[in-house]
Amino acid sequence: MSLQPHRSFLPAGAGSAEEFTEAWLANRRLSEHTRAAYRRDVASWLGWCAERGVDPLRATFLDVNAYARALEARPLAPASVARKLSGISSWYDFLAKLQAVTSNPVGAADRPYVDRDHSTTFGLTPAEVDALLRAAAAAGSRHRAMLTLLADLGLRVSEVVNLDLSDVGQERGHRTVRFTAKGGKIRRRALTPGAAAALDDYLRDRGTRPGPLFVTATGGRVDRHAIFRLIRRLAAEAGIAEAARLSPHSLRHAFATTARAEGVPLEDVQDAMGHADPRTTRRYDRDRFNLDRDPAYTIAAARARRNSA
Repeated sequence: MSLQPHRSFLPAGAGSAEEFTEAWLANRRLSEHTRAAYRRDVASWLGWCAERGVDPLRATFLDVNAYARALEARPLAPASVARKLSGISSWYDFLAKLQAVTSNPVGAADRPYVDRDHSTTFGLTPAEVDALLRAAAAAGSRHRAMLTLLADLGLRVSEVVNLDLSDVGQERGHRTVRFTAKGGKIRRRALTPGAAAALDDYLRDRGTRPGPLFVTATGGRVDRHAIFRLIRRLAAEAGIAEAARLSPHSLRHAFATTARAEGVPLEDVQDAMGHADPRTTRRYDRDRFNLDRDPAYTIAAARARRNSA
């Protein structure tokens, strides 16, 4: 599919839909995982347009609405549909800046409602995290080190798999790990004693050759999908009832909820997790305590005190 109009506004060589997309991605600070997801989202939209004879440069909000309803019918969760439309919207914003389109058709589209105060991630209790880490330790030093970083630091799986050996260091008396966070921001976190010990055990097996920190048997970088499968397998071995529903994000979820349960201030949890908006951090907090903190208990207790007086 060609997007030849207004070619003079593009970087040299950009003219096809794919070239527009690569120019857009190159213009943003994104992780490789996010780039790949955005690339798939735009390709899916362009494929849908091609099948229906819709010119993407002249698409309207009605076309975007029809596409969204088609995604929902697959079915995709509202959050997944909203994320895909967000990527397409960003792509159109880029095209609008280049004057390849006059407006962004996603802006007026009917996007699905997503509850920002609720996380759909299936969480783990502290005891389940402990059981999962024991299973990981029994499975080998690499598995133990990867899952300990996810559990003890609450890192995203993409942040863990993209680590290089050179990212492990020391600063002001702390063992540290440096990583590229969401949005391309370089961050540094302190390693817990358990995480440092797990990493040292793994490095004795791995050796000191430069390159990816977590490597496969053939020397390649471990990918996020392998960790996803690993967590479910180890969870099943650990006897965790909902093993089939777990993901690497379940450990990040557990990090947030356990930190808050142990009294860590919300702003410290927010900083550790790299959340720009405290509402994102509070979402995990609500998932952990929304039943325990239900004011109905307080009202019932007050009534009981009055009636017993």
